[in-house]
Amino acid sequence: MILFLRIAYTIVFLTMLVVTSWASSHVALWEIPQQVSLHPWFIATLFDTYFAFLTFWAWVAYKETSNLSRIAWLIAILLLGNIAIAAYMLLQLWKLPLNAPLSRLLLRK
Repeated sequence: MILFLRIAYTIVFLTMLVVTSWASSHVALWEIPQQVSLHPWFIATLFDTYFAFLTFWAWVAYKETSNLSRIAWLIAILLLGNIAIAAYMLLQLWKLPLNAPLSRLLLRK
């Protein structure tokens, strides 16, 4: 399972870097048309996304023992989203041997 997760989160990380770079090369984030940024589904999607980020961060806050690390990961997740989430997962996954149980990933030492 650890190998599968390493592959999956590597794909997420690389895909998000490519898609974000592609989008940034076409239009700056602050130039999103007002008709898009005020659309109800755009707003609902932002709320959904950021609540998901905070849910993931709750687990990060449980795993991390340093308040500085908790705050740094919160900022990274809120600013970079799934890029930061995938990076965190990859850091955690590469600390484990391939035959480690998922409990070693999910639970604090």
